[in-house]
Amino acid sequence: MASNPLFLSRRAFGAGLAGAAAIAALPRAAAALTVEQAKALIDKAVGEVNRIISSGKPEKAMLGEFEKVFSRYADVSTIARSALGVAARSASNAQLSAFTKAYQGYLSRKYGRRFREFIGGKIEVNDARAIKSYYEVVSTAYLQGEAPFDVRWHVSDKSGKQLFFNIIIEGVNMLASERTEVGALLDKRGGDLDKLIADMKSL
Repeated sequence: MASNPLFLSRRAFGAGLAGAAAIAALPRAAAALTVEQAKALIDKAVGEVNRIISSGKPEKAMLGEFEKVFSRYADVSTIARSALGVAARSASNAQLSAFTKAYQGYLSRKYGRRFREFIGGKIEVNDARAIKSYYEVVSTAYLQGEAPFDVRWHVSDKSGKQLFFNIIIEGVNMLASERTEVGALLDKRGGDLDKLIADMKSL
């Protein structure tokens, strides 16, 4: 199944929207956030994703729309720091800011190009529940010619806003996959974060 392009797009879908926070940096208790609010957040995000998928817009326009969804509903700063892993500890504030901006665009372009494979499909939010210090919102993705699959969104208000910080697709943690990939990209550049930032703008 791993060689099936549609299967790959399902994995990419999770990573594209998700981004998300590191497992090692799970958010503090979501004191002000409620399960209803967490579900409502993902309802809105999913609604926008479904609208873009069915819009019929050109690829460039769709990529811009997906980036807006990501920046609006995801904890981008935490996601970027997670993707950098250990390298984030030695990065300056300016580097972290530059990487966050470049990484947001990189994810939107990288995975947004695959979203067209979801045309004719949809995502439905089903339920939500509290898990430790955050909330998990459960949804189902429906693609043409494929069996429905499970998509779980992790939501918190650690940043001061209600945002999602991870997505799990069919038990696969896409956050961990992104962290591995960004680490490999950084290694290829000899650990030079500035070079990665520059290159990521065109990846």
